[in-house]
Amino acid sequence: MANVNDNVRVFMAGMPSTEHCKKLRVGIVAAEWNDNVITPLLQGAIETLTTNGVCPENIFISRVPGTVELTYGAKRIIESLAPDAVIVLGCVVRGDTPHFDYVCDSVTHGITELNLHAHTPVIFGVITTNNMEQALDRAGGKAGNKGSECAATALKMTALKATALNGEEKCLI
Repeated sequence: MANVNDNVRVFMAGMPSTEHCKKLRVGIVAAEWNDNVITPLLQGAIETLTTNGVCPENIFISRVPGTVELTYGAKRIIESLAPDAVIVLGCVVRGDTPHFDYVCDSVTHGITELNLHAHTPVIFGVITTNNMEQALDRAGGKAGNKGSECAATALKMTALKATALNGEEKCLI
């Protein structure tokens, strides 16, 4: 049975070249709510981007009040900064009311719509958990750092976008 570290190691393989990454502009929209989870996610994303060659001055960070507002923040960054990718970071912890379901449904639908209609990959970095311990585990704890994984996803999606735009698609089957 594979463990978290094995999965992350496999996932992080095949990153685009530093040459590709140093030309990129990446937006990050992070919720203010649950900042004890969001801050390490944001740090993980920035570290992964810069380690792979993205220039710090080409990383644009915007904070929004909560997870529902991530969609609007991502749309505004796309419209005003024309980045190569946008990462959204949020955290929703289940409570005693259906609020959890409404927030999760809203942001999932919003990010999906942006991915379908915008020409910029929007990476879903919203942690949805049953409790705060699970959230912290995913923000640099025993389950890794989902912010870092989202940054790697963003880089891979920019490479896919560049390949598809150049007509170099290849059948992998």
